[in-house]
Amino acid sequence: MLKVEETQPVEFSSALLAKFDEIVKRYPEGKQKSALLPLLHLVQAEYGWTSVPAMDKVAEYLKIQPIEVYEVASFYTMYFLQPKGKYVLEVCRTGPCCLVGAEKIMDHIEQKLGVKEGEVTADGLFSWRGVECLAACGFGPVLQIGPEYTFYENLTEQSVDQLIDDLRKK
Repeated sequence: MLKVEETQPVEFSSALLAKFDEIVKRYPEGKQKSALLPLLHLVQAEYGWTSVPAMDKVAEYLKIQPIEVYEVASFYTMYFLQPKGKYVLEVCRTGPCCLVGAEKIMDHIEQKLGVKEGEVTADGLFSWRGVECLAACGFGPVLQIGPEYTFYENLTEQSVDQLIDDLRKK
């Protein structure tokens, strides 16, 4: 994965552009914007997140306005608009999980990692954020950890501590 800063210009590799071409060919002429979601996935896989310069390059490639890319990337939580840790702890913050302690778990994660929501730990290993429903309402509080998106249910402060400690050992 390449490291890119927010203001650093982005130049896509010929291999990445070839993947773009392959995806865009799936859509009818004049409907290339339909390829936006998979292109953003490729950019994020390459750079680790979707920076403004990278989104601008996607807009240029698709011949659309940059705002059209920003609207999509900011709508879907699967796209990261800032650098993230190797492991992203995503805690469900909807009503059912909050009723059984999700907010307490998020506060605990903030204290345990020493970073606020969206920030990255100094070692680059962790970031965390609250997300919308993870579809495990009967097992809350729940979180998922990317990049594999493994689910952890019925969380306690102790199980979160163990999970973080195990990830640090990997």
